[in-house]
Amino acid sequence: MAMREDGAALPEMMRAVVCHGPRDYRLEPVAVPRPAPGEIILKVHDCGICASDIKCYSGAPLFWGDEYRAAYVDGPVIAGHEFTGEVVALGDGAGERHAVAVGDRVVAEQIVPCGECRYCRTGLYWLCIRANIFGFKKYVHGGMAEFMKLPDKALVYKVPDSVSHKHAALIEPLACALHAVERGEIKLGDVVVQVGCGTLGLCMVAAERLKNPGLLIALDLIDSRLELARGFGADLTFNPNDGGVVQKVLDLTDGYGCDVLIEATGNPEAIVPSLHMIRKAGTFVEFSVMKGLSAADWTIIGDGKELNIHGAHLGPYTFPVAIDYLERGLINIEPIVTHEFALADFEQGLAAVEHPEDSIKVLLKP
Repeated sequence: MAMREDGAALPEMMRAVVCHGPRDYRLEPVAVPRPAPGEIILKVHDCGICASDIKCYSGAPLFWGDEYRAAYVDGPVIAGHEFTGEVVALGDGAGERHAVAVGDRVVAEQIVPCGECRYCRTGLYWLCIRANIFGFKKYVHGGMAEFMKLPDKALVYKVPDSVSHKHAALIEPLACALHAVERGEIKLGDVVVQVGCGTLGLCMVAAERLKNPGLLIALDLIDSRLELARGFGADLTFNPNDGGVVQKVLDLTDGYGCDVLIEATGNPEAIVPSLHMIRKAGTFVEFSVMKGLSAADWTIIGDGKELNIHGAHLGPYTFPVAIDYLERGLINIEPIVTHEFALADFEQGLAAVEHPEDSIKVLLKP
């Protein structure tokens, strides 16, 4: 039996949602992990189901490979990267390394960087070429389990007492949203268009509002999400299903187009209209994990508009900001959590996210 610092023994076995392949996720008994030096064992409180989890579940090429890239998933692997939990065991030196103690509540960044590659050595750790990713690589099993292990190189942050378990599970997506908004380089008075108002998009709307744009427009195909976007700070909302959304943006900007557009739908069909909504020399931020390939006229990007195209990946350096904003109430994420399921009901949770008409953020509660 592995022993906690407080003397209580960890169980030998636990339940976990294990990814074996596309549409092959199983609730299985697995061994409870034990901590090596520098490692942390968590009792998981909540784990969110991300849109990227659904793309992995449905077999998107990014995760399972195609002629241009190797598979992102190295399984079988316990899924889940939007997790929070309580520290219940520490390997030798782990408390000092991560500045945590048994009983602390923590979150961790999705990426576990190597610390040695060119990107890590130049501060771009979130682009690490040898990284492990929670919930996708079997060296770093994810949070859809009763317990999980944080490796010695994990990037760990304590959660304040004032932040609830379910809100703590949204620290990871909020941090990603903050990074995407920072990539937009929004200036005072800018016209900003947020395309997509799921979990990430709504967090982006809230962060964009804090940048004080002149006009903040949110787009989504689900009207209930647009209503939430207005509560998060959007000045105007449009449903592209109603038609004419590109012209509406042009009409609102004297024909120029918006200054900044952030795309967070995961839908390849959103790219072309997005490019037509941006002014010349404007900024396009692409955050989405796409479910498939998108075709666009690249002439618009270059010769047509000389656009600034910025990618956004993960939440580098923004976890402390996300935690601070939640603690101070600068961003209220309560309306985002729409469903909570027991771990045994994970299939209902996946179905809710896969058919998002009535759901936004779905949590599993081991």
